[in-house]
Amino acid sequence: MAPNMALWDEKEIFPVKTMRKAAELGFGGIYIRPDVGGSGLSRLDTSIIFEALSTGCVSTTAYMSIHNMCAWMIDTFGNDEQRHRFCPSLCTMEKFASYCLTEPGSGSDAASLLTSAKRDGDHYILNGTKAFISGGGDTDVYVVMCRTGGSGSRGISCLVVEKETPGLSFGKKEKKVGWNSQPTRAVIFEDCAVPVTNRLGEEGQGFGIAMRGLNGGRINIASCSLGAAHASVLLSRDHLAVRKQFGEPLANNQYLQFRLAEMATQLVTARLIVRHAAQALQEGHNDAATLCAMAKLYATDECFKVCNQALQMHGGYGYLKDYAVQQFVRDIRVHQILEGTNEVMRMIVARNILQG
Repeated sequence: MAPNMALWDEKEIFPVKTMRKAAELGFGGIYIRPDVGGSGLSRLDTSIIFEALSTGCVSTTAYMSIHNMCAWMIDTFGNDEQRHRFCPSLCTMEKFASYCLTEPGSGSDAASLLTSAKRDGDHYILNGTKAFISGGGDTDVYVVMCRTGGSGSRGISCLVVEKETPGLSFGKKEKKVGWNSQPTRAVIFEDCAVPVTNRLGEEGQGFGIAMRGLNGGRINIASCSLGAAHASVLLSRDHLAVRKQFGEPLANNQYLQFRLAEMATQLVTARLIVRHAAQALQEGHNDAATLCAMAKLYATDECFKVCNQALQMHGGYGYLKDYAVQQFVRDIRVHQILEGTNEVMRMIVARNILQG
């Protein structure tokens, strides 16, 4: 991916062929069960894979992480018929998936979502709008959180909506600071009839499904930040070795040596908490959700600092699009916002501490 990262960013190319080649290596369904085409790997394996892929292109890897999360939700909460109907083509990336939770009026307060699904015989009639949907308009399967009951989290259910469903449409393609190798659009439902057989779990279980999906999603996006920071440390090391000022390489400057050491330390400490959280999630620890929030908070904050410092070390060159470091900065900035803002991560951690 690395040789194409800048081109995909500049031309806003959704690299379908490259992702399908990645799927041939098992990356379309990394932690999906093998009987439906998945690789059956652990959350720790997944974190390591996404970190490595992100050194080549954060934006593309981040989309693949969302796709994997959607496939996992179907594999975990779907019945046998649903698993075998949807998962094989998702694991090969013959079809691509999008996760639809956020709405124009409900971001951090996800339980206040308004998209409604009214039961009408053997269908739900879906109405509403989802915002900031990665892959929206270009993907084939939409895992949608919608309101089938009363207010609050207990009124939310989860439906799988297929692209050609009448009443499904999309907003304009958003112009973004980063993540440009994946399209982002609003997903719009207008009297969209979805078969009851496409509901994951029972009515009212959707919010729990969404939150369990996001626990893994937070590990995944933190892992993408690790990859960007890792690449940025290496880029900085190489730049300091060749760039000369005041008659000697920047690598001889003790201040810059210390900053490079701090960056490497930030990267390694972030990696440790992410991998610890991934292991806890895999093993079903009671504090797994809190550890996932801690890992997402710490890794995305610290890795952004690493990438931003790397840009500073490059001086004016770091601000040019000929140099990859600026793209890592742009691509991971959003990681502090999505999958639950880092302010919400602090709320989750604090609540856990205060509740004892």
